[in-house]
Amino acid sequence: MAWRLRLVPEKTNINFFHLQWVTFGISVSAMIASVILILTMGLNFGIDFRGGTTIRTESTTAVDVAAYRDALSTVDAGDVSITEVFDPSFRDDQHVAMVRLSAREGEEAVTPEVIAEVEAALKAIDPAITFPSMESVGPKVSSELITSALLAIVAGTIGILVYVWFRFEWQFAVGTVAALIHDVLVTVGIFSLFQLKFDLTIVAALLTILGYSVNDTVVIFDRLRENLAKYKQMPLLDMMNLTANETLSRTIMTATTTFLSLLALFIFGGDVIRGFVFAMLLGVVLGTYSTLYMAKNIVLMLGVDRGDKQRKTDKGEFANVDA
Repeated sequence: MAWRLRLVPEKTNINFFHLQWVTFGISVSAMIASVILILTMGLNFGIDFRGGTTIRTESTTAVDVAAYRDALSTVDAGDVSITEVFDPSFRDDQHVAMVRLSAREGEEAVTPEVIAEVEAALKAIDPAITFPSMESVGPKVSSELITSALLAIVAGTIGILVYVWFRFEWQFAVGTVAALIHDVLVTVGIFSLFQLKFDLTIVAALLTILGYSVNDTVVIFDRLRENLAKYKQMPLLDMMNLTANETLSRTIMTATTTFLSLLALFIFGGDVIRGFVFAMLLGVVLGTYSTLYMAKNIVLMLGVDRGDKQRKTDKGEFANVDA
């Protein structure tokens, strides 16, 4: 027989719902804390959402943020934010910083004259500095992007709700959507807590998290639906545990391989995609957790109309099911 790697035993008997109210309480508390963080601390919106201009600088000398700030204090610009960028893939003599400029009061965007002044001021303190890239977004475009991002996430969630409702039952749909909201909300809350840059790439990551999380949830719900027909007298709590144990190997293998792939990208992929990959890493962990301790907990609390399934079974709907 061919040797196969197993991260978990072939058969397990873990009681996942021994502390169901504790785990559910942790999930709800995390969601509430995330909302509070977002409302009080806000998000560190990137140039996509705030509008303005971001200039990437590179130099063979170390970045002195204080010196940069002093040099730009004489420039008649709007708010200026300077952030040094660190990356393991950088050369020893490669020092990178991001200079973000907001438009001055009454202006739609940062003017070319202001950008030229900024570059001249930085060159005055560091002749070796270069400006390899620059991006600009106007305030009108940034506000439209915020609206579009919210609509994309809401539309994706509603589409998943409808899909799961038609495929399973409304209790499954409610549990799935609650788990998705948990994953997205807690991810955004962590970005707010640490004031990580939140831009369009993070929105793309959130939409990807929706797809990953619902895939994991639907696979487990599919097995649960099979067990509902197969074990008609088994208590729902025991059946939930049975289903979770039967799909545990698949869940762990999928989460582990995905996490390791993302971890490699996070370490070696460069600073440009680091925010996206970090959000995805959070999504893999939260999605695996919420499938068990949010989605299935809600289904357990709402219950399933198993009497109707019994009547359908008597009519032969599941006559060919190997029980």
